[in-house]
Amino acid sequence: MPIYSSDSDDPRPSTSAPPKRLFACQRPIHTILGGGKVADILLWRDKTISAAILVGFTIIWFLFEVVEYNFVSLLCHISMILMLILFIWSTGAGLVDWAPPDLRAIMISDSTYRWLCRKFNSILSKFYDISSGKDFRTFFLAITFLWVLSVIGNYFSSLNLFYLGFLCLASIPAMYEKYQDEVDYLASKGNQDMKKLYKKFDNKVLNKIPRGPVKERKRF
Repeated sequence: MPIYSSDSDDPRPSTSAPPKRLFACQRPIHTILGGGKVADILLWRDKTISAAILVGFTIIWFLFEVVEYNFVSLLCHISMILMLILFIWSTGAGLVDWAPPDLRAIMISDSTYRWLCRKFNSILSKFYDISSGKDFRTFFLAITFLWVLSVIGNYFSSLNLFYLGFLCLASIPAMYEKYQDEVDYLASKGNQDMKKLYKKFDNKVLNKIPRGPVKERKRF
């Protein structure tokens, strides 16, 4: 007789109930990333720009890490090339039927500064909330993650680590959007295992730390 496994043994989430999303967030990944041009680039909605940025970062990594190009020399050479292009463009605009370069097209808008300031303030606020000890489990996980990252940093140069982080940023969101249900299931199982591990650590280590007697407050 064939043996049928129960629903609890099925590694896939049930179709009748909505799957638990990563970090308990039900919003789409595109909305979480801001829902704008940056989200389209990270999720490879605009494949041309995403591929161009990836190729650009790869060329920069190749020049600095493989060719060992000096940063100051590269910056000067890029500036010289841009100045020559603008000079030829501006001079040629008066000789032939060319439109002169528009300065406003290459200037950074004020909204970009405001967006960066909001993101930076949001990161500082989250850093303060975690460091204040309101959620000890999150604080413990953050300290562990930073320690693991510091150990990994000893075996990689700063440029290699930065490029590796960029590759993760350029690939993980798109892969998560494509395989969202499978990743959410694995993340849920991993979260349960981490809770069990933390509970054992709490019972065997944290609860055995001697604490002084708690003094009762005097009531007036």
